[in-house]
Amino acid sequence: MTLKYSRQREAIKDFLMTRNDHPTADVVYSNVRTEFPNISLGTVYRNLTLLADLGEIARLRVGDGVDHFDADTSPHYHFVCSDCGSVIDLEMDSIDSINQTAARNFDGQIAGHITYFYGLCPHCKEKKLKALS
Repeated sequence: MTLKYSRQREAIKDFLMTRNDHPTADVVYSNVRTEFPNISLGTVYRNLTLLADLGEIARLRVGDGVDHFDADTSPHYHFVCSDCGSVIDLEMDSIDSINQTAARNFDGQIAGHITYFYGLCPHCKEKKLKALS
């Protein structure tokens, strides 16, 4: 699919490339508006959806009811803080062998997996420890 160049779409992608906190569409909208004051939230949503559908960015659905977006489309894992809701890249070795484990008792074909880890981020863990002391 050949797309007409869009400065707004490029600005959205550029903004995401500067972030590693996996912002929501609302956060992207708030920041891209500084460069394009007349951009609508709908335009941001449409462009994020298009970029995700094209595989240029990743859409993350972590269970909080909103989509988060990641410019890093390489295979990696995410941690979701159950207190503050932050979504963080998790540095770890690949667990791709889980595909073979899942396929052992499944007659279909496993194509991949999405795994999110949950708990307390370092900031919230520290906050809880201080509250207990």
